[in-house]
Amino acid sequence: MPHDDPHTHVHDHAAIEADEPQGYYQHLAAATRSLLIEKGAFTADDMRAMIERIDERSPALGAKIVARAWTDQAFKARLLSRGKQTIKEEMEIDPVAADIVVVENTAEVHNVVVCTLCSCYPVFILGRPPDWYKSYAYRSRAVRDPRGVLREFGTEIDPAREVRVHDSTADMRYLVLPMQPEGTEGWPEERLAGLVTRDTMVGTAEVRPAA
Repeated sequence: MPHDDPHTHVHDHAAIEADEPQGYYQHLAAATRSLLIEKGAFTADDMRAMIERIDERSPALGAKIVARAWTDQAFKARLLSRGKQTIKEEMEIDPVAADIVVVENTAEVHNVVVCTLCSCYPVFILGRPPDWYKSYAYRSRAVRDPRGVLREFGTEIDPAREVRVHDSTADMRYLVLPMQPEGTEGWPEERLAGLVTRDTMVGTAEVRPAA
């Protein structure tokens, strides 16, 4: 299935995607939103403006962050120690309320991000989450069988590498810093960013060099 955004790697995984009707928590969220608007916590216009800001974001922003980290070791160190602050001050990208924790993939460790309770996701640097990320199937299985889920994405992790699963919350979101592919050293940031997809920053894929 074609997609206009080269940073959004689209997968077709029947085992992970799920049709989920509007249930109790979806109705609760809608009722809570209506009550907060009625009480004056924010307005419907505020809500619409926030949604429009989210819609303007895409994985291309996250790809720029990754490319900068690959080419600037000082920036990478600051990013890993103070994710949100570094992104906001040095990339001029505002992640808004939630803290951003950046976790690095290495030859010894592969990181995967999930939100077991709902669908907390760094929307202001990756855009809206894909449907599979929000599905109950992914949220439950990524914790119980991360290697099996990754295999369904076509990502086979060496048994010698540790797989770490990070559970996002309303106050803390995770961004995976994937490994830079061999043979791309010295590439300019723009070219490197073109290799980075949404899935590599969630951890369900690894970056592959351009053919």
